[in-house]
Amino acid sequence: MKRRKVLAAVLAIIACVGMFAPVASALEAGQQRVSIGANLDEAQRAQIYKDFGIEMGQVTEITVTNENERAYLEGLVPEEKIGHVALSCVFITTLEAGSGLDISTNNINWCTSDMYKNALTTAGISDAKVMISAPFPVSGTAALTGIYKAYEDITGEALSDLAKSVGAEELIVTGELAEYIGSADATEMINQLKGILDQTQNMTDDQVRSEISRIAKEYNVVITDAQVDQLLKLCRSLEKLDVNELKEKLLSLTETVKKASQVQQGLQNFATGVKSFFTSIGNFFSNLFGGKK
Repeated sequence: MKRRKVLAAVLAIIACVGMFAPVASALEAGQQRVSIGANLDEAQRAQIYKDFGIEMGQVTEITVTNENERAYLEGLVPEEKIGHVALSCVFITTLEAGSGLDISTNNINWCTSDMYKNALTTAGISDAKVMISAPFPVSGTAALTGIYKAYEDITGEALSDLAKSVGAEELIVTGELAEYIGSADATEMINQLKGILDQTQNMTDDQVRSEISRIAKEYNVVITDAQVDQLLKLCRSLEKLDVNELKEKLLSLTETVKKASQVQQGLQNFATGVKSFFTSIGNFFSNLFGGKK
């Protein structure tokens, strides 16, 4: 259990700093774009800008169509989740290098912040604050395309088509698995699988299936043969990325997690000490002025 928690912490940090694909060239912090679904009316656009806390015209706006969304989602997502209109919107701000991903959502009822983080790092996006919103509850799968397009507009460079495709696949597989076992376990299971890609690339399909079943058992969840095959397919897709670089960064991040844990414990001890100090001061004055005569 302790090993599982440490691994989950390592992979959570990876999800924040973007380790699963080559990242676009370094960006200047503070660059912004708004991606608006092409099928919003003016009232809905106004509400989205209000959700983002900015004025129309304040930030460069780009438009995402349903056709743009289908480029990455068709064949991965049930037709009803893609639909025929583009409604999800995105506001992205680049952050200082090493800041990681800060994701928030509004009216998104299927994709979680962690699911977006993992998909974006797989696609090669890091160090950004991303706000995702829609005029009413939607699945949120199409927002991934808006993020891709906005980020590429900022950098002036195209992200890897392979990485974007795999990122979309990861988002969908995680979401579909989450419907059965919960988003937290689904995300952690896939992260753990991503953490052993250097091993799975040398395994047969049956061996990878066994490894997936082992991970599921560790999380006390039962998954179907179809879900195992879906995870196998995702694993093979992820293996096309630079897994050697991933392994090196996983090892280096183990020490980072250890240090972060020590810092957190130090802050907790400091807070406890401060509370104890003021409690003692309060008791002192209470006894001095309000004690028994």
